[in-house]
Amino acid sequence: MKRLTQLLRFWFTFDAPVSRRAYLAHGAALMVLKYAVDLTLIWALAQQLWTPADYLTTGADFAHSKLAGAPGTLLPLLGLWTLPFLWIGLTLTLRRALDAGRSAWLALLFFVPVLNYILMATLCLLPTQPGRGEASPSPRRNGKLPSALLSIAAGVGIDFGMFVLSVYGMRDYGLALFVGTPFVAGIVGGYIYNRRYAATERETMEMALLTMCIMVGVLFTVGFEGAICLAMALPLGMAIGAFGAIVGRAIALRDDRSPWRSLFALALLPPALPLFAPATPRPPHEVRSAIEIDAPPEVVWPHVVSFPDLPDPSPLVRRMGIAYPVRARIEGSGVGALRYCEFSTGPFVEPIRIWERARRLSFDVVQSPPPLREWSPYAGLMPPHLDGYFTARRGEFRLVRLPGNRTRLEGSTWYELRIGPEAYWGIFADLIVRRIHHRVLEHIAATTLAGR
Repeated sequence: MKRLTQLLRFWFTFDAPVSRRAYLAHGAALMVLKYAVDLTLIWALAQQLWTPADYLTTGADFAHSKLAGAPGTLLPLLGLWTLPFLWIGLTLTLRRALDAGRSAWLALLFFVPVLNYILMATLCLLPTQPGRGEASPSPRRNGKLPSALLSIAAGVGIDFGMFVLSVYGMRDYGLALFVGTPFVAGIVGGYIYNRRYAATERETMEMALLTMCIMVGVLFTVGFEGAICLAMALPLGMAIGAFGAIVGRAIALRDDRSPWRSLFALALLPPALPLFAPATPRPPHEVRSAIEIDAPPEVVWPHVVSFPDLPDPSPLVRRMGIAYPVRARIEGSGVGALRYCEFSTGPFVEPIRIWERARRLSFDVVQSPPPLREWSPYAGLMPPHLDGYFTARRGEFRLVRLPGNRTRLEGSTWYELRIGPEAYWGIFADLIVRRIHHRVLEHIAATTLAGR
């Protein structure tokens, strides 16, 4: 147990220097361990053979690899399994760079595709430089307020600048914005805060969390984003920013070179935007829900094709602005008919592609309204992500006859999400789609039983 504790401390903390021999040995062992588990999980759940070459073409973005059509549980499992290895790789690389007499800021290349392999190979060759990489034995405890203010200003400036560049310059809501930006802002902010004032880890993390909250307030105040989307993004940004701040603190305590070297972190962000953009679109993701109705399919069918007004949702749902279904109507009958599913934000236009009476109704979605109306003091606020970043592609109802003249009514929606990381934003998207499904399915069941 003591040996395991020592090993975990060596991997996850910044305490001990890392020689080139240790870097190579631990790195190789961890790579073999990760690959073995990845290979096992992917084969067991997706029946796909995962090779080392797949990492070169995929990086950490499993969702846009040959695993795009894998079961829904696989990608979150792989993501969770990957997270500790990313942290271990960063801590080892940072300490190895310092041990080799190089700048700790080079460790950020660990997250850049292709360059990370060059960096790791180089660090395996560079010899140790004595006296480098050790924590400052007598850090100064002065300048807390100026350091804190400068840290917040730097963090908010980085976040705001990258938001404008990514969203309004490159129309990209991806990993570089939601993961890379808060991480770099946290590193730079944590570094500045600890440069003159030796803050504790807790103080450093609290400063990073405060910085992210101020950033969210700025975006809300200037009208760039609404409250609902900012509230969903805040937990991710706070968590990543806090981890970045811990890294920045470690650099401040161990690397006494010029603070201008921190600009290296900023220089990486703009070029990282296209590097972290998925090369190929992910196939539409299906969300499926079901309900049982005490009526035969022939009776349920007319209420699936169209249905009258749904009861109003709760006042909280209406105030949040998230789109909710109101009614459905159809023009024509059979394949080629046009179905209009009207939501609070506008209609979905759905040409019928499969019409199997009392069995299956399948349709494409050729026009869709915004997924929500932003909660903001500015009327008509429409951030770019409300147009084309969440897109419903098609839908389907299936009616399955059950014993006792009952029906299992299944509803599916296939949607595309162009916001990363998809594993995080997909949680909210799936939750909202499921709530819409249950609202519609329960209304169909109620109108069916009321009409008997």
